[in-house]
Amino acid sequence: MMLILGIETSCDETGVAIVENGRRILANEVASQIPLHARFGGVVPELASRAHLRVIAPLLRSALARAQCSLDQIDAVAVTAGPGLVGSLLVGVSFAKSLAYVGRKPLIPVHHLEGHIYANIIVDDRLRFPFVALVASGGHTDLIECRESFKYRILGRTRDDAAGEAFDKVAKMLGLGYPGGPVIERLAAQGNRRAFAFPRPMLSDSRLDFSFSGLKTAVLYCFDDLRKTGDVSERIPDIAAGFQAAIADVLAEKARRAVVDTRAKQLALAGGVMANRALREAIRERAGCEVFAPPIDLTLDNAAMIASAGYYRYIGGHLADMTLNASPNLRLSDN
Repeated sequence: MMLILGIETSCDETGVAIVENGRRILANEVASQIPLHARFGGVVPELASRAHLRVIAPLLRSALARAQCSLDQIDAVAVTAGPGLVGSLLVGVSFAKSLAYVGRKPLIPVHHLEGHIYANIIVDDRLRFPFVALVASGGHTDLIECRESFKYRILGRTRDDAAGEAFDKVAKMLGLGYPGGPVIERLAAQGNRRAFAFPRPMLSDSRLDFSFSGLKTAVLYCFDDLRKTGDVSERIPDIAAGFQAAIADVLAEKARRAVVDTRAKQLALAGGVMANRALREAIRERAGCEVFAPPIDLTLDNAAMIASAGYYRYIGGHLADMTLNASPNLRLSDN
């Protein structure tokens, strides 16, 4: 039995988890900062890093109590090394290094996107390399060929706004608050997805990259036109439905092409945007292969996914020393 302590502080959730043998979650504690950032309409980096500092030690105590173990029983410490907000990452990396140094534990650096991919491996042992992963979050929209453990090929990534970023920005312009994903999903269920003909950016492009800034601008123009006629509030569900449908069409089609191009038999969905059930269903319908997705709590940022990836990195000998530093622009191929 091997117990890995995972630490995640890449953005605005503080996570501490304890996972046994890469799959069995003994504790997965998460402190959300949504109330802190909601009044600003997005994450304020300095506030985020300070909030991580306040809660990370209490979360560790809570995780140990829930797992009914002590720090002495932990075999190794895994931490998100990047990418993310540099101040937030530094809190987690510094905390992990301190625990590893004092406890003489191995230190394992984990790429944040790799953690999201491994959230699927926690819950379903049918997922096998090679497969394609679609990772969609606030800062990333990537299609990745996962050839074997820790061997990746980037098939496509966003050129501007990521899908999650587009959800947040559209929600802000519509006056719906932060975060944008859950409220747009809720309103979209009440709207007509065909009421507005929003563009599907880069859908006709043979490349597998994404671009959502133009879609965001199209929603802005539509919203401004409706405000001029005074016919706004009752049309917001239709705008939400049309916007969400455009995102779904692009993600589903690009994922389908990636599966075809790589001849993959499995597709793994990962990242906070994949908590959206409508997006999941659209992708499942068109993927043309077996589709995996973790439960909602493991789709969002958490430390169990970091501990799981850390376990497999540990047995593969991918360790770090005390010179480990936060890497806000860390690329998956660099890790």
